[in-house]
Amino acid sequence: MGEKWTTANIPDQRGRVAVVTGANTGLGYETAKALARRGASVVLAVRDVEKGERAAARMTGDVSVQELDLTSLDSVRTAAAALRSRLGRIDLLINNAGVMYTPKRTTRDGFELQFGTNHLGHFALTGLLLDLMLPVPGSRVVTVSSTGHRIRAAIHFDDLQWERSYGRAAAYGQSKLANLMFTYELQRRLAAHGTTVAVAAHPGMSSTELARNTPAALRLPLTWLAPLITQTPAMGALPTLRAAADPAVLGGQYYGPGGRNEIMGHPRLVTSSPASYEVTVQQRLWAVSEDLTGVTFPPRAVRGVPGVLSRITVGRARL
Repeated sequence: MGEKWTTANIPDQRGRVAVVTGANTGLGYETAKALARRGASVVLAVRDVEKGERAAARMTGDVSVQELDLTSLDSVRTAAAALRSRLGRIDLLINNAGVMYTPKRTTRDGFELQFGTNHLGHFALTGLLLDLMLPVPGSRVVTVSSTGHRIRAAIHFDDLQWERSYGRAAAYGQSKLANLMFTYELQRRLAAHGTTVAVAAHPGMSSTELARNTPAALRLPLTWLAPLITQTPAMGALPTLRAAADPAVLGGQYYGPGGRNEIMGHPRLVTSSPASYEVTVQQRLWAVSEDLTGVTFPPRAVRGVPGVLSRITVGRARL
C-alpha cells in the first residue's frame, strides 16, 4: 500500500473481535471507533465505565464496555476472566492505555505508576487473554509505544520501581522501551505457533489528554507550539490501526508517522532504538515481568519447536 494509508484502507472487519484498552478517549477512542465502523465487535476496556459507556454511545456498530484498571493486577485478572466468559475469541488485543510524566506514584501493587500501568498491566492482560487468540488465524497483539522510548530510556533492573530516585521522563521512557521489548520478545515466542503475531506502533506527537502531566515549565511553550508539532488523535491512531488491520503487516514490526522525525504524518514501517532490540534484555525483562505479575503465558504460545527461539529475529530483520 502507498504511504498515505488511512482508515479507508482498513479491510472489512466483520466477524472480528477487538479489545482496546483506554478506549474512552484520545487514541484509543479513535482506534475503537474506526474498527467498529468497519464491522468489528469492539470492547472498550476502560477504568471509568461511565465514561466508557458515553464513548460507546458515540460510536457506530457493535461496541461494549469492560471495566479494566491497569494499575491493579486484581482488576486485570477480573477483567480478563470477564472477557474470557463472554468472548469466544479475540482477533485483536490493542494495548493502548497509558500514563505519561506522572508525579512519583505507585500502583495498587506497589509498582512505579508508569512502568506498572504501561508495561506490567498490559503484560499481565495479554498473558491472561492469549488463549483466546492462539486458535484465531490472523490474530494480533498490538502494543502502543512512543518516541519517548528513545529519551533517557533504559531498563533499570537495579531500581525498576524508581525507589532510589525518580525522573518523570526517564520513567516514562523505561515504560515505553519495555512496551517494545515485550512486543519483540512476544513475537519471538509466538513465531513457531504461526497464527497470532505481536506488532508495535506509536502515534508521534498527538494532541491528547496523555500530556496533562507535562511539567509546568514546558506546558505553556508546548501549548503555543501545539498547532505546529502535533496532529489530531484520529491521525495519531492511524499507526495503531495499520498495525492492527493492514494485511501486509508482519510480526515484530513497528509502525509510526511517516513525516519528519516521526512526529506527524500517515503511518509507515519505522525502526525503534538500538537498545530495544537487545535480546538478552528483552528476555530478562520478560522473566522479571512474570515474577512481578504472577502471570505465566500459555505454554503452547511460548514453547515452539526446540531451539527455534534462538533462530528467530525481530524488528529490524523483519520476520
